[in-house]
Amino acid sequence: MGTGFLIDTNILIYHLAGDIPLDAKPEIRRILTESFNVSVITEIELLGWRKLNTEEIEKIKIVLSTATVFYIDQEIKEKAIEIRRLLNLKLPDSVIAATALVNDLTLITRNVKDFEKIEELIVYNPFES
Repeated sequence: MGTGFLIDTNILIYHLAGDIPLDAKPEIRRILTESFNVSVITEIELLGWRKLNTEEIEKIKIVLSTATVFYIDQEIKEKAIEIRRLLNLKLPDSVIAATALVNDLTLITRNVKDFEKIEELIVYNPFES
């Protein structure tokens, strides 16, 4: 794994619910302290879920306030287009993968299958020992 990380939406959902595997919790806590990076897609996915109540929205905003949010710039946009064209990934996954690649970050996700076609992408799944 690299020194920098990009946290996928599903990992933050598990973290907020307290559902990260016990053996991976120290590593996830360390990453959230030292290298808490997310794509703007993750921010949209988390806050855009329609079943959230006001308290949950505030909790998510507090957690995200400590993250570096990567917005879609020209380089990420071009890489996402390339990934989407070549590998037919969903748009959100293409943007998240492009963000990790452009910024040389390891992607932390449980949905490894969504990203397995991208050979140059380094992925860490805390649910696999």
